[in-house]
Amino acid sequence: MTPLSRREFVAVGVAAGAGLVIGFYLPHKARESEAFSPNAYLRITPDNKITIVVARSEMGQGVRTSLPMILAEELEADWKQIEIEQAGASTLYGDQTTGGSASVRTTWDPMRKAGAAAREMLITAAALTWRVPRSGCVAQLGNIVHTASNRRLTYGELVAKAASLPIPTDVPLKQSKDYKIVGQRLARVDTPSKVEGNAVFGIDFRLPGMKYAALSRSPVIGGKALSFDDGETRKVPGVKYVGKIGDAAIGVVADSVWSAMEGRRVLNVKWDDGPNKDLNTASVFDALKQASAKKGASLYSVGDVSKIKGRTITAEYRSPFMAHAPMEPGNCTANFQGSACELWAPTQVPQDCRDSVAQAVGLDPDRVKVNVTLMGGGFGRRLEHDYAVEAALVSKALHEAKIGEANGAPVKVIWTREDDMRFSFYRPASLHQLSAVLDGAGWPVTFTHRIIAPSISGQKGQPGPNGLDPDLPDEAAFIYSLPNVSLEYVLADTPVPLGWMRSVYALQAGFAGESFIDELAAAAGKDPLEYRLHMLAKDQDIQYFFTTWRTARMRTVLQLAAEKAGWKNPLPAGYFRGVACFGCFSSYVAEVVEITMQNDAPRVHRVVAAVDCGQVVNPGILEQQIHGAVVYALTNALRAKITIEKGRIVQGNFDDYMPLRMEEMPAIEAYIVPSTEAPTGIGEPPVPPLAPALCNAIYAATKKRIRSLPILS
Repeated sequence: MTPLSRREFVAVGVAAGAGLVIGFYLPHKARESEAFSPNAYLRITPDNKITIVVARSEMGQGVRTSLPMILAEELEADWKQIEIEQAGASTLYGDQTTGGSASVRTTWDPMRKAGAAAREMLITAAALTWRVPRSGCVAQLGNIVHTASNRRLTYGELVAKAASLPIPTDVPLKQSKDYKIVGQRLARVDTPSKVEGNAVFGIDFRLPGMKYAALSRSPVIGGKALSFDDGETRKVPGVKYVGKIGDAAIGVVADSVWSAMEGRRVLNVKWDDGPNKDLNTASVFDALKQASAKKGASLYSVGDVSKIKGRTITAEYRSPFMAHAPMEPGNCTANFQGSACELWAPTQVPQDCRDSVAQAVGLDPDRVKVNVTLMGGGFGRRLEHDYAVEAALVSKALHEAKIGEANGAPVKVIWTREDDMRFSFYRPASLHQLSAVLDGAGWPVTFTHRIIAPSISGQKGQPGPNGLDPDLPDEAAFIYSLPNVSLEYVLADTPVPLGWMRSVYALQAGFAGESFIDELAAAAGKDPLEYRLHMLAKDQDIQYFFTTWRTARMRTVLQLAAEKAGWKNPLPAGYFRGVACFGCFSSYVAEVVEITMQNDAPRVHRVVAAVDCGQVVNPGILEQQIHGAVVYALTNALRAKITIEKGRIVQGNFDDYMPLRMEEMPAIEAYIVPSTEAPTGIGEPPVPPLAPALCNAIYAATKKRIRSLPILS
């Protein structure tokens, strides 16, 4: 099939046995050179089984529920009748990447059209069967009903005839007022298996005869293994294999996880530390400071900030490297069989896993099968596929050494928590230079924000045009109505491995920008909420790359958050508030954070969040996303920091990279702006406003500005 443009849609029907299969194209905003291809399927069989295939990965965000809800709505299916199937890596599904808060926002229209196309075909099939006018037939709860006679046929009874019909390409879609499934708080389909303990995460997966591998990796960033002595390792009971895996790791394979780890512990490896043996955190920020002298690439510009003179406020903000720290550490099971390889991977990028493994083990991509398991958190870490490549290489080594079963050499590579922390890909450290000119009344007439940071995509060999990181169009907008604005990005280099992490550059841009807005309000002697509302008072459309931001929508979420937080009401003695708002991934979020100060540290008691993310598919899942984002963002703001000494990552476990503890949890209130606009992102947008709102609350309490994260550094 020929890939279509972003705005085109084609439904393709094929007869599969006696069933009906509807495939469709997803208009997905892909990176350059990528095409839009079929992305999901609806399968209906004569026994009335309706299966919806989900081509995105489930990592706690609820896509196995929300995506089928969209299709089932237009199909007029009985939700209780739906079965869900997880897709593995395939060329059939277009871009299967689960990231960028894109799963719902990029599948909304295509999945609606796919469900509607199937519905219309089934209606036609019923009309032909009964020999009645099509206009007298309607779809209801998985049946086609002839309204005049009340005759009905199930979808299963109609699939054979429906499969022979031409595919409609311009089908009527339901209006939001008629939704029966979309907008409902339906229970998540993956919850029962998790509660019952039979859900299969990557770390749970087992195969008969499977071995376990632990890898010893260079402790220095960019280091390589020169040689190793496995004499003591071979003495550990259960150890079956020791060998070099790539340039920078030695694999120890055993009958159990603990034997593999013990064998690795006593392994003696001689390392070449390479060029980064003296790298440290201070030198990283020195490099950012030096890079700040370079000319930046423009992200957004209106007016001319250089021509306006007056009272000028400046500030500099810093964000550290951060680790994803999911509860489930890296793992993957691989079975190399000589001419083929099969993976069971907790991955956000099944196609990248397939392609990278194929290259690593010398197979064609179509000879590598990727099965996608559940993930115990992803946060962007599983956009990488290093652990999958490791598993495939270890399995190939076992196969070649004739260690394994007759049908291959199944092995699971498991990372420890320390492995996951010290051999990861990190959110970039960044430097932010901000300035503004205030008029006589204290209102800003200029706003300048320079973001100095390494490029994640650039480091991975995928630089954006004009020196811009290609993620910034989704993550660094400015949604205030000012006459003169300049946003710039200055590219810096680092040898530290970089990776996408929940909200990516938006957390950094939001922290710096919204903290600085608070500084301006304080300098003007104005209420920080009213200061923001003044800059949002004018209804204006702001075009930022591919997104049209509307000040009215941001104003609404800000007012909603403030109203629900009781911004105008006095707080008890010792309590303080901060506010921030931010837009990213096409969604608008405002948050109010309420704190007390205890021993010079903030204690967060309450977070009120308001969001406008367009049409909501499942309010319950949306609220869960907001709660999870607040917890993640609060952890990042308070304590998350990766530091480097002598080329080594210092942090190793949750004792020195401490997540939020249960006793630290604030009360979280989530409010949703009703909307019939197309859905936009939600997994990441609630993250960026938290840190500035918290730091602004700390300023309200102490009159001290926090310009460097984490707060408790």
